[in-house]
Amino acid sequence: MSDLLLHPALWLTMTVAVYLLCDGLSRKSGGVPLLNPLFTSVLILIGMLKVTGVTYSQYFASASFIHLLLGPATVALAVPLYTNLSRVKQMLGPLCIALAAGGLTGIFSILLLGKAFGLSQNVLVSFAPKSVTTPIAMALADRLGGNASLAAAAVIVTGVLGCMIVDWVMKPLRINDPEVIGFSLGLSAHGLGTARAFQFSPVAGAFAGLGMGLNGVFTSLVLPFIIGCWPCN
Repeated sequence: MSDLLLHPALWLTMTVAVYLLCDGLSRKSGGVPLLNPLFTSVLILIGMLKVTGVTYSQYFASASFIHLLLGPATVALAVPLYTNLSRVKQMLGPLCIALAAGGLTGIFSILLLGKAFGLSQNVLVSFAPKSVTTPIAMALADRLGGNASLAAAAVIVTGVLGCMIVDWVMKPLRINDPEVIGFSLGLSAHGLGTARAFQFSPVAGAFAGLGMGLNGVFTSLVLPFIIGCWPCN
């Protein structure tokens, strides 16, 4: 049994199968936020690892092929962005305003909430880059005196929650423009939000990729200055 549990193809197959199952349940439910396939598949896989006693490092070694696809998938975001380049140029001014507003809100919201709950400076710095992609968030947290692992966890939670609540936020506000939905998701929920945006439409996915990339650059530039000026006590 132990040899089977550590077979190189087992957890790769299980990961794909669990996600497809959860995605099917989500579609049949009509897109209920709590049945978001990313959220439910993560819970199921964690439960399976706990029951079988397989460590995360062993799981990752088996399912690492999916991780290798992350690079090509990120580069491929340039294709829908290029096809919508004229629309991006038309909306450049509003997008810059949205980038500044959304990026700063993402940073200051966690800093203010964390300070209100008495979190330490180390934790605040780790949480501050939660809305950018994991590599950027980990590098920023480590450089600014935070914890890179904690930053990675914050990024994942932010992305999952962003994917779950997007319908709850957009529908009551009657926001239907794919450009707005996509850019908002990419800006606030990075890569996971971008993947969710493509479920709305290719246009939403293109603008989500743009939002994700721009917020990564924006946060990298402004966060060191904000943390440097932020009161430690």
